[in-house]
Amino acid sequence: MLQVLGTSWALLLGLMLLMLGNGLQGTLLGVRGEIEGFSTFQMSLVMSAYFAGFLGGSRLAPEMIRRVGHVRVFAALGSFISAVLILYPAYPNPWAWSIERVIIGFCFSGVYVTAESWLNNASTNETRGQSLALYMFVQVIGIMAAQGILLLGDPAGFILFIVPSVLVSISFAPILLSVSPTPAFDSTKPMSLKELFQTSPLSLVGVFLVGGAFSAQFGMAAVFGTQAGLKLPQISLFITMFYVGAMLSLYPLGWLSDRMDRRLLIAIEAIIGGVGAGIGWMLGDSYVALLVAAVFIGGMTNPLYSLLLAYLNDLLEHDQMAAGSAGMMFVNGLGAIGGPLLTGWVMTVAGPGGFFLFIAVLLLATAGYAFYRMTQRPAIAAEDTGAYAPVLMSSTPVAVEAAQEWAHEAAEEAAAEDSTQ
Repeated sequence: MLQVLGTSWALLLGLMLLMLGNGLQGTLLGVRGEIEGFSTFQMSLVMSAYFAGFLGGSRLAPEMIRRVGHVRVFAALGSFISAVLILYPAYPNPWAWSIERVIIGFCFSGVYVTAESWLNNASTNETRGQSLALYMFVQVIGIMAAQGILLLGDPAGFILFIVPSVLVSISFAPILLSVSPTPAFDSTKPMSLKELFQTSPLSLVGVFLVGGAFSAQFGMAAVFGTQAGLKLPQISLFITMFYVGAMLSLYPLGWLSDRMDRRLLIAIEAIIGGVGAGIGWMLGDSYVALLVAAVFIGGMTNPLYSLLLAYLNDLLEHDQMAAGSAGMMFVNGLGAIGGPLLTGWVMTVAGPGGFFLFIAVLLLATAGYAFYRMTQRPAIAAEDTGAYAPVLMSSTPVAVEAAQEWAHEAAEEAAAEDSTQ
């Protein structure tokens, strides 16, 4: 771990600053939208737009890097992010914000692709797992810390929009001054939806549903908080608890996934997350209940994504995994685009509690489908499954493919050790 920090500290520091900026702007817009009098539907459009841009960026960034190189792509997209963050308060209009969110989602995705490729290139087979763990830790800590920065200014003013712009601008310095451009890389063509469904119906359906649940959580939590009458410090802590849950559960659930039928674990996790959302829906008048609900939801959605990818990989050959993960990320992105839109509609019909109701329905539907699929195909023996590779849903294909490569190598090493005993 110390070796990874010694070689990649500047890159990880830059990524931390990027996550601070991204985590702050998402929550801040949810709060500022309420101040500006935007409707729930308008805010759902704004929040959904980010995921549309993110999906486009993850698909087009590799081609941009091949054409002009890592440094130029990183600097150009980063400058657009800083500019958009300043434009938000200059013209607080929901349609303008939606366009700006598409742009900022596209740019953040491209920046992540570039940074993740640098990090992966700096890793060896022996340190890749540690690099991925540090990368996920930096992502989560950055978003959590951003919620604290929200309390340092007035959401109705300009300062809190200037702060993430400055953080993103500063993030360029440690990255661009300390790393060399990596060779251009080829993007992986995703499997067709038909091939994905034929290989693993559960993975395809599950990742679509979980994508919607995650984007609802990421995009609409602050909107829920403002509509529920929470104060700014309460909203900050509420959103933080989603990521506390993710940090606490990602690795323990991964350990379990290597020792039992992954479909059963997917169903159990989805039920736990759905029950947590149900707690938020039924006991939403209690702030403590909201925090508990956030821990359960956040603690289940990210591991579910990793589990669904791992289960798909169990059914693929090694040379098919990259294409499979690219297809899964595309389907996940489609679900993520629809998540805030449908959440906004449910909240309009059912009130603020519709935020939790929508997430509960998606997660319980995932559990029901997992139980159904267990009746259609025999379980894969635990010793025949690949290693679990934890990834966050905000990761791009570069990080996912690196995680898969690490998991494959870990599985081969474990098999070699077993054969010698």
